[in-house]
Formats: sequence, C-alpha cells, structure tokens
Amino acid sequence: MPAASTASSRRRFLRVLSAGAAAASLPAFAAWPDKPLRLVVTFPAGGASDIVARVLGEQLAAKLGQAVVIDNRPGAGGSIGGLLVQQAAPDGRLTLMLSNSTPISIGPFALEKQPYDPVEGFTHIAMIGTAPCVVMANPKAGLKTLGDLEAMARKAGRLDFGSGGPASIGHIYGELVKNALGINMVHVPYRGGAPMTTDLISGVIPVGIDVVTAFVPYFKSGQIVPLAVTSATRSALVPDVPSVVESGHRKLVLDNFFGLSGPAKMPPDVVTRLNTAVNEVLAGAEFRKRMADLGIATAPGSQPAFAGFVKEQVGQLAPAVKGAGVKL
Repeated sequence: MPAASTASSRRRFLRVLSAGAAAASLPAFAAWPDKPLRLVVTFPAGGASDIVARVLGEQLAAKLGQAVVIDNRPGAGGSIGGLLVQQAAPDGRLTLMLSNSTPISIGPFALEKQPYDPVEGFTHIAMIGTAPCVVMANPKAGLKTLGDLEAMARKAGRLDFGSGGPASIGHIYGELVKNALGINMVHVPYRGGAPMTTDLISGVIPVGIDVVTAFVPYFKSGQIVPLAVTSATRSALVPDVPSVVESGHRKLVLDNFFGLSGPAKMPPDVVTRLNTAVNEVLAGAEFRKRMADLGIATAPGSQPAFAGFVKEQVGQLAPAVKGAGVKL
C-alpha cells in the first residue's frame, strides 16, 4: 500500500476513534429504530462483501418494512468500519456491520493498538454464510496436493507464497500452514488478488492463497492448479478439489465468514428480530443462488451459534496474526 494511502487510512481511523469516544458513555438502544438501518461494509464497493451486503440489505428491507442503507467504510484492516459500528450511538438509527474474518478475526490484531474486542465488543447477530480459501499453484511447480507442497518446502528449505496483501486472509492462512506443517513459507504480499493472480499464472511465485471465488475460471483453463480448499468439506464451487480434512489436516480448517453484527449489548428482542429476518432471507432460493455464484455457502442458525463461531475463529487467527508480526 502506498504511504499516502496508508496515512489516509490511519487519519480516517483516528477520526472514527475520536468520534466514538463520546458515544461510548451513552445508554444502550432503547427501542426499535424508526429510521433507515445503516449496514456498514468494511471493503470498497464492488467486492464480494459489498455484493452480499446489497443483496441482503434489499431483502431485509422487504422483510422489515424499513430501508437499509449501505455504507462502505474500508481501511485499517477493516477496523475503520468495525470501530464505527462498535461505538455506534443509540440515536434511533440502528448501525450494523456486514462482518467477516477481516475486521473481526484479523485486522484488530494487526494494528499497533487493538481498537476493540472483536468478541465482546459486538453483538454477533446472524451468520450469513462461509467461503473457503484455496491453496493453489502454478502448473510448472509440479504440485498437486498439500503433501506435495510440504515436500517441496522441506526439500528446498523455503517456499514462497502470494496473497492479496499483508493481513489478508490468504496471508494469515499461509502462516497457519507454515506453523502447522513446520515448514519455511515466505509471504509475498500483493496489492490485491488480481496482481497476485498474474504472477501466479506467470510463475513468478509458485503458490498462492486466497478466497476461492475468483479463481474457478483459472482452474478450468488449467492456468492454476488447486491443491485444497480450506473448508471441512468440499466446496460446491469446485467439487473436484479436496478439502484440507481429506488432505489429512483437520486443524487447518478455516472458513472466511459473512455475518451480521452490531454494537455490544443490543436488546434481545431486537437481536431476535434481526436473526429471524436474516434466516428467512437465507431460506429463499434466489438468495442462496446469488450466494452460490459468489462461492458462499449459506449457513442459517441461531445467534448464540454465530457468536460461538466468531469466538472460535478469533481464537484460531489472532495468535497467527500476532505470531507472524503482521502490522498494518
């Protein structure tokens, strides 16, 4: 990331931090808000999270009889948007977040000062779905499985892998693989998935790790070889690719999640109403199809189940982020 861009993100982050300090002393939400709901997305417009938020927001508006406004707040590893929601004032306009692994399980631990507690600092309302990462290789590397990757790293003493950037989920997953297998994997950061894909195809890097969604065409064309998806079972998007469990590495299961979260201590009746509405949306064939096209498997469930999932993933990823010395 260019220095100017990094400085800009930090300035925005500090503005949100200052604005939230006053809100922190206000009372909890008193009643269901009578203004449009604000759904904060911690990524720029056009990406998978933004698409999920807009499709979900449209259908939630129909279920709740209330407008849902999408508010893109990228930067600082998702922590700008995360802090905005965590410190949201109970002003009659409910502020929620399209939560995912970046602002919850990774970003807060990559900043010099952790801005919020990603477990206790939010009400994690409902799971929307999950999308696995994929470990993949340039065909000329001669890798077909995770076992091949491990063998190459041991023989060479080093194996480079690319991701979409520092503190991306692909980067952190590579650190998990490195630690679990006890091999020397060196991270090569890129400014997004597109340039990483270009270098992977051309052989500049032998291995890449990223969310599976964007890579299906390259698998079909043979330009990139998928080694394993990081979910417990195979992905419907790439049914011929084995899971890490099939590859003998149950501890390497990791799903990039999409969910709905809000400030801490939301009233139980508000949480129940939102959880019910999200699950009703997930039951619709149209929504499931839109998510499947993005490589996302919908995952309806209770609020406590989602909160438990988040706590477990934070426990898995936070040590990896800190241990790798990742800084944003």
